[in-house]
Amino acid sequence: MLYCWRISLLLITSNPALLALLTKLITKRLFKSPFKVKLKYYKGMKDENISEVKLVDLHSHTTASDGQLTPSELIERAISKGVQVFAITDHDTTDGLAEAHQYNNNHETPLELINGVEISTRWNSFDIHIVALNIDIENQTMVDFLSHQRELRATRAFEIGERLAKAGIEGAYEGAKFYAGDAAISRGHYARWLAEKGYATTTANVFKKYLARGKTGYAPNNWGDMASAIDIIHQAGGVAVLAHPSGYKLSAKWLKRLVREFKEAGGDAIEVVLGQQTIEDRNNLIALTVLNNLMCSLGSDFHFPGSWIELGKNMFQPQGVNWVWQSDKWKEAQ
Repeated sequence: MLYCWRISLLLITSNPALLALLTKLITKRLFKSPFKVKLKYYKGMKDENISEVKLVDLHSHTTASDGQLTPSELIERAISKGVQVFAITDHDTTDGLAEAHQYNNNHETPLELINGVEISTRWNSFDIHIVALNIDIENQTMVDFLSHQRELRATRAFEIGERLAKAGIEGAYEGAKFYAGDAAISRGHYARWLAEKGYATTTANVFKKYLARGKTGYAPNNWGDMASAIDIIHQAGGVAVLAHPSGYKLSAKWLKRLVREFKEAGGDAIEVVLGQQTIEDRNNLIALTVLNNLMCSLGSDFHFPGSWIELGKNMFQPQGVNWVWQSDKWKEAQ
Protein backbone atom coordinates (compact mmCIF):
# COMPACT_ATOMS: atom_id res chain seq x y z
CA MET A 1 0.00 0.00 0.00
CA LEU A 2 2.80 2.41 0.93
CA TYR A 3 4.53 1.57 -2.35
CA CYS A 4 1.35 2.40 -4.30
CA TRP A 5 1.04 5.79 -2.56
CA ARG A 6 4.65 6.61 -3.41
CA ILE A 7 4.03 5.73 -7.07
CA SER A 8 0.85 7.90 -7.13
CA LEU A 9 2.65 10.89 -5.60
CA LEU A 10 5.53 10.47 -8.04
CA LEU A 11 3.14 10.47 -11.00
CA ILE A 12 1.29 13.56 -9.74
CA THR A 13 4.39 15.60 -8.93
CA SER A 14 5.98 14.73 -12.26
CA ASN A 15 2.92 15.97 -14.17
CA PRO A 16 2.60 19.79 -13.87
CA ALA A 17 -0.97 19.87 -15.22
CA LEU A 18 -2.17 17.18 -12.81
CA LEU A 19 -0.39 18.84 -9.90
CA ALA A 20 -1.98 22.19 -10.73
CA LEU A 21 -5.43 20.61 -10.88
CA LEU A 22 -4.97 18.86 -7.53
CA THR A 23 -3.72 22.06 -5.92
CA LYS A 24 -6.72 23.96 -7.26
CA LEU A 25 -9.15 21.37 -5.90
CA ILE A 26 -7.53 21.31 -2.46
CA THR A 27 -7.38 25.09 -2.25
CA LYS A 28 -11.01 25.44 -3.30
CA ARG A 29 -12.04 22.90 -0.66
CA LEU A 30 -9.98 24.22 2.24
CA PHE A 31 -10.40 27.94 1.65
CA LYS A 32 -13.93 28.13 0.35
CA SER A 33 -15.47 31.54 1.04
CA PRO A 34 -18.66 31.64 3.11
CA PHE A 35 -20.08 33.84 0.35
CA LYS A 36 -21.03 32.43 -3.03
CA VAL A 37 -18.79 34.88 -4.84
CA LYS A 38 -15.25 34.45 -6.10
CA LEU A 39 -13.56 36.93 -3.80
CA LYS A 40 -10.20 36.72 -5.57
CA TYR A 41 -11.52 39.43 -7.92
CA TYR A 42 -11.89 41.80 -4.99
CA LYS A 43 -8.60 40.77 -3.41
CA GLY A 44 -6.89 42.15 -6.49
CA MET A 45 -8.59 45.50 -6.17
CA LYS A 46 -6.39 48.43 -5.27
CA ASP A 47 -7.23 51.34 -3.01
CA GLU A 48 -7.54 54.73 -4.60
CA ASN A 49 -4.69 57.13 -3.95
CA ILE A 50 -6.16 59.18 -1.11
CA SER A 51 -4.56 62.34 -2.54
CA GLU A 52 -6.55 61.92 -5.75
CA VAL A 53 -10.02 61.46 -4.25
CA LYS A 54 -12.12 63.24 -1.66
CA LEU A 55 -11.80 61.94 1.89
CA VAL A 56 -15.30 60.76 2.79
CA ASP A 57 -16.75 59.76 6.18
CA LEU A 58 -20.50 59.16 6.30
CA HIS A 59 -21.08 57.87 9.84
CA SER A 60 -20.47 59.85 13.03
CA HIS A 61 -22.11 60.91 16.30
CA THR A 62 -22.33 64.02 18.48
CA THR A 63 -23.64 64.87 21.94
CA ALA A 64 -27.10 64.99 20.35
CA SER A 65 -27.03 61.20 20.83
CA ASP A 66 -24.20 59.15 22.35
CA GLY A 67 -21.16 61.00 20.98
CA GLN A 68 -18.85 62.98 23.24
CA LEU A 69 -18.17 66.01 21.01
CA THR A 70 -20.66 68.78 20.35
CA PRO A 71 -21.74 69.25 16.72
CA SER A 72 -19.39 72.23 16.39
CA GLU A 73 -16.48 70.33 17.91
CA LEU A 74 -17.12 67.38 15.62
CA ILE A 75 -17.12 69.58 12.50
CA GLU A 76 -13.88 71.24 13.62
CA ARG A 77 -12.25 67.87 14.18
CA ALA A 78 -13.44 66.50 10.84
CA ILE A 79 -12.00 69.51 9.01
CA SER A 80 -8.72 69.21 10.91
CA LYS A 81 -8.49 65.55 9.85
CA GLY A 82 -8.94 66.48 6.20
CA VAL A 83 -12.43 65.06 5.76
CA GLN A 84 -14.13 66.67 2.76
CA VAL A 85 -17.51 64.92 2.57
CA PHE A 86 -18.99 64.31 6.01
CA ALA A 87 -22.26 63.07 7.50
CA ILE A 88 -23.49 63.41 11.06
CA THR A 89 -25.71 60.41 11.80
CA ASP A 90 -26.85 60.59 15.42
CA HIS A 91 -29.06 57.82 16.78
CA ASP A 92 -32.72 58.50 15.97
CA THR A 93 -32.31 62.29 16.03
CA THR A 94 -31.29 65.16 13.78
CA ASP A 95 -31.09 67.67 16.64
CA GLY A 96 -27.36 68.33 16.19
CA LEU A 97 -27.50 69.25 12.52
CA ALA A 98 -28.57 72.90 12.85
CA GLU A 99 -25.55 73.75 15.02
CA ALA A 100 -23.28 71.71 12.76
CA HIS A 101 -24.39 73.52 9.61
CA GLN A 102 -24.05 76.92 11.26
CA TYR A 103 -20.51 76.20 12.43
CA ASN A 104 -19.53 74.67 9.10
CA ASN A 105 -20.92 77.58 7.06
CA ASN A 106 -18.92 80.06 9.13
CA HIS A 107 -15.67 78.09 8.85
CA GLU A 108 -12.80 79.27 6.65
CA THR A 109 -12.55 75.86 4.98
CA PRO A 110 -16.01 74.28 5.21
CA LEU A 111 -16.58 70.68 4.25
CA GLU A 112 -19.54 69.17 2.40
CA LEU A 113 -21.92 68.37 5.26
CA ILE A 114 -24.58 65.72 4.64
CA ASN A 115 -27.80 65.52 6.65
CA GLY A 116 -28.06 62.09 8.22
CA VAL A 117 -29.50 59.99 11.02
CA GLU A 118 -28.93 56.43 12.24
CA ILE A 119 -32.27 54.69 12.66
CA SER A 120 -32.78 51.75 15.02
CA THR A 121 -34.79 48.80 13.67
CA ARG A 122 -35.54 45.21 14.63
CA TRP A 123 -34.89 42.18 12.43
CA ASN A 124 -35.26 38.57 13.62
CA SER A 125 -34.55 39.57 17.24
CA PHE A 126 -31.44 41.56 16.21
CA ASP A 127 -31.02 45.32 16.60
CA ILE A 128 -30.17 46.55 13.10
CA HIS A 129 -29.15 50.13 12.34
CA ILE A 130 -29.90 51.92 9.08
CA VAL A 131 -28.07 55.12 8.22
CA ALA A 132 -30.22 57.62 6.35
CA LEU A 133 -28.20 60.02 4.19
CA ASN A 134 -29.20 63.17 2.31
CA ILE A 135 -32.55 63.41 4.06
CA ASP A 136 -34.86 66.40 4.32
CA ILE A 137 -34.79 66.94 8.07
CA GLU A 138 -37.99 69.00 7.89
CA ASN A 139 -39.99 66.22 6.24
CA GLN A 140 -42.98 65.79 8.55
CA THR A 141 -43.12 62.01 8.21
CA MET A 142 -39.48 61.78 9.28
CA VAL A 143 -39.98 64.30 12.10
CA ASP A 144 -42.94 62.34 13.50
CA PHE A 145 -41.09 59.03 13.15
CA LEU A 146 -38.00 60.26 15.01
CA SER A 147 -40.21 61.69 17.76
CA HIS A 148 -41.70 58.23 18.27
CA GLN A 149 -38.22 56.68 18.25
CA ARG A 150 -37.20 59.06 21.03
CA GLU A 151 -40.18 57.92 23.12
CA LEU A 152 -39.16 54.29 22.65
CA ARG A 153 -35.62 55.17 23.71
CA ALA A 154 -36.88 56.89 26.86
CA THR A 155 -38.95 53.86 27.84
CA ARG A 156 -36.06 51.49 27.28
CA ALA A 157 -33.58 53.70 29.15
CA PHE A 158 -35.80 53.76 32.23
CA GLU A 159 -36.18 49.97 32.13
CA ILE A 160 -32.41 49.52 31.93
CA GLY A 161 -32.05 51.67 35.04
CA GLU A 162 -34.63 49.58 36.89
CA ARG A 163 -32.94 46.32 35.95
CA LEU A 164 -29.56 47.57 37.15
CA ALA A 165 -31.09 48.86 40.39
CA LYS A 166 -32.64 45.44 41.08
CA ALA A 167 -29.17 43.97 40.60
CA GLY A 168 -27.82 46.28 43.30
CA ILE A 169 -26.45 49.04 41.06
CA GLU A 170 -28.20 52.13 42.39
CA GLY A 171 -28.11 55.53 40.68
CA ALA A 172 -27.37 54.21 37.20
CA TYR A 173 -30.35 55.92 35.57
CA GLU A 174 -29.47 59.29 37.09
CA GLY A 175 -25.83 58.81 36.13
CA ALA A 176 -26.67 57.97 32.53
CA LYS A 177 -29.04 60.94 32.39
CA PHE A 178 -26.22 63.23 33.52
CA TYR A 179 -24.02 62.08 30.65
CA ALA A 180 -26.89 62.31 28.16
CA GLY A 181 -27.76 65.90 28.97
CA ASP A 182 -30.56 66.94 26.62
CA ALA A 183 -30.08 63.88 24.43
CA ALA A 184 -32.05 60.66 24.73
CA ILE A 185 -30.41 58.27 27.19
CA SER A 186 -28.67 55.38 25.47
CA ARG A 187 -26.76 52.30 26.55
CA GLY A 188 -23.62 54.25 25.71
CA HIS A 189 -24.42 56.75 28.47
CA TYR A 190 -24.98 53.90 30.92
CA ALA A 191 -21.67 52.40 29.85
CA ARG A 192 -19.80 55.64 30.54
CA TRP A 193 -21.31 55.93 34.03
CA LEU A 194 -20.68 52.28 34.92
CA ALA A 195 -17.07 52.50 33.74
CA GLU A 196 -16.59 55.74 35.69
CA LYS A 197 -17.89 54.03 38.83
CA GLY A 198 -15.51 51.11 38.40
CA TYR A 199 -17.96 48.38 37.43
CA ALA A 200 -15.69 47.62 34.47
CA THR A 201 -12.39 48.91 33.12
CA THR A 202 -13.75 50.18 29.80
CA THR A 203 -17.11 50.99 28.24
CA ALA A 204 -16.65 47.99 25.94
CA ASN A 205 -16.32 45.72 28.97
CA VAL A 206 -19.41 47.31 30.50
CA PHE A 207 -21.43 46.19 27.50
CA LYS A 208 -20.07 42.65 27.80
CA LYS A 209 -20.80 42.42 31.53
CA TYR A 210 -24.03 44.38 31.91
CA LEU A 211 -25.65 45.74 28.75
CA ALA A 212 -25.37 43.06 26.06
CA ARG A 213 -28.26 40.75 25.27
CA GLY A 214 -28.90 38.35 28.14
CA LYS A 215 -27.00 40.44 30.69
CA THR A 216 -28.32 42.13 33.83
CA GLY A 217 -28.95 45.54 32.33
CA TYR A 218 -30.20 44.51 28.92
CA ALA A 219 -33.73 45.58 28.04
CA PRO A 220 -35.40 44.60 24.78
CA ASN A 221 -36.80 47.28 22.54
CA ASN A 222 -39.81 47.81 20.33
CA TRP A 223 -38.16 49.19 17.21
CA GLY A 224 -40.03 48.90 13.94
CA ASP A 225 -38.96 46.75 11.00
CA MET A 226 -36.42 47.61 8.32
CA ALA A 227 -38.97 48.07 5.54
CA SER A 228 -40.89 50.73 7.48
CA ALA A 229 -37.73 52.69 8.27
CA ILE A 230 -36.48 52.47 4.68
CA ASP A 231 -39.83 53.70 3.37
CA ILE A 232 -39.69 56.74 5.66
CA ILE A 233 -36.10 57.46 4.60
CA HIS A 234 -37.20 57.45 0.97
CA GLN A 235 -40.18 59.68 1.75
CA ALA A 236 -37.69 62.14 3.22
CA GLY A 237 -35.71 62.01 -0.03
CA GLY A 238 -32.84 60.06 1.47
CA VAL A 239 -30.69 57.03 0.77
CA ALA A 240 -30.93 54.00 3.09
CA VAL A 241 -27.61 52.39 4.11
CA LEU A 242 -27.19 49.24 6.20
CA ALA A 243 -24.81 50.28 8.98
CA HIS A 244 -21.73 48.23 9.99
CA PRO A 245 -23.05 44.84 8.74
CA SER A 246 -20.18 42.85 10.22
CA GLY A 247 -20.72 44.47 13.62
CA TYR A 248 -23.77 42.37 14.39
CA LYS A 249 -21.62 39.24 14.84
CA LEU A 250 -23.78 37.17 12.51
CA SER A 251 -22.72 33.95 10.85
CA ALA A 252 -22.02 34.09 7.13
CA LYS A 253 -25.41 32.51 6.47
CA TRP A 254 -27.28 35.05 8.57
CA LEU A 255 -25.29 37.98 7.23
CA LYS A 256 -26.14 37.00 3.67
CA ARG A 257 -29.78 36.72 4.71
CA LEU A 258 -29.72 40.14 6.38
CA VAL A 259 -28.26 41.85 3.32
CA ARG A 260 -30.67 40.06 0.98
CA GLU A 261 -33.71 41.02 3.06
CA PHE A 262 -32.41 44.58 3.44
CA LYS A 263 -32.34 44.80 -0.35
CA GLU A 264 -35.82 43.27 -0.61
CA ALA A 265 -37.07 45.87 1.89
CA GLY A 266 -35.91 48.64 -0.45
CA GLY A 267 -32.42 49.32 0.92
CA ASP A 268 -29.94 51.19 -1.26
CA ALA A 269 -26.43 50.55 0.06
CA ILE A 270 -24.35 48.96 2.81
CA GLU A 271 -21.28 50.16 4.67
CA VAL A 272 -18.36 48.17 3.31
CA VAL A 273 -15.47 50.22 4.71
CA LEU A 274 -15.41 50.68 8.49
CA GLY A 275 -13.08 52.39 10.92
CA GLN A 276 -11.49 49.09 11.96
CA GLN A 277 -11.81 45.89 9.92
CA THR A 278 -9.81 43.23 8.14
CA ILE A 279 -9.25 43.29 4.40
CA GLU A 280 -11.16 40.00 4.21
CA ASP A 281 -14.18 41.57 5.90
CA ARG A 282 -14.10 44.51 3.51
CA ASN A 283 -13.84 42.21 0.50
CA ASN A 284 -16.71 40.04 1.72
CA LEU A 285 -18.97 43.05 2.22
CA ILE A 286 -18.15 44.37 -1.24
CA ALA A 287 -18.96 40.93 -2.63
CA LEU A 288 -22.35 41.05 -0.93
CA THR A 289 -23.15 44.37 -2.61
CA VAL A 290 -22.44 42.77 -5.98
CA LEU A 291 -24.61 39.76 -5.15
CA ASN A 292 -27.52 41.99 -4.14
CA ASN A 293 -27.08 44.92 -6.53
CA LEU A 294 -26.46 47.40 -3.71
CA MET A 295 -24.29 50.50 -3.60
CA CYS A 296 -21.38 50.91 -1.17
CA SER A 297 -20.87 53.40 1.62
CA LEU A 298 -18.26 53.93 4.33
CA GLY A 299 -17.97 55.51 7.76
CA SER A 300 -15.84 55.57 10.88
CA ASP A 301 -18.81 55.44 13.31
CA PHE A 302 -16.88 57.99 15.36
CA HIS A 303 -18.14 58.66 18.91
CA PHE A 304 -15.17 60.18 20.75
CA PRO A 305 -11.48 60.96 20.21
CA GLY A 306 -9.18 57.97 20.50
CA SER A 307 -6.50 55.95 18.78
CA TRP A 308 -8.81 53.09 17.77
CA ILE A 309 -11.49 54.99 15.82
CA GLU A 310 -10.83 58.38 14.25
CA LEU A 311 -12.61 60.60 11.74
CA GLY A 312 -11.47 59.78 8.21
CA LYS A 313 -9.08 57.07 9.42
CA ASN A 314 -8.88 53.94 7.24
CA MET A 315 -11.60 55.28 4.95
CA PHE A 316 -10.17 53.45 1.96
CA GLN A 317 -11.91 53.63 -1.40
CA PRO A 318 -11.22 50.50 -3.47
CA GLN A 319 -11.33 51.03 -7.22
CA GLY A 320 -14.24 49.75 -9.25
CA VAL A 321 -16.74 50.06 -6.41
CA ASN A 322 -20.19 51.61 -6.85
CA TRP A 323 -19.96 54.33 -4.20
CA VAL A 324 -23.24 55.80 -3.02
CA TRP A 325 -22.10 59.43 -3.24
CA GLN A 326 -21.24 58.96 -6.91
CA SER A 327 -24.67 57.54 -7.81
CA ASP A 328 -27.55 59.21 -9.63
CA LYS A 329 -29.78 58.57 -6.61
CA TRP A 330 -27.40 60.58 -4.42
CA LYS A 331 -27.41 63.47 -6.88
CA GLU A 332 -31.20 63.38 -7.05
CA ALA A 333 -31.41 63.54 -3.25
CA GLN A 334 -29.26 66.66 -3.22
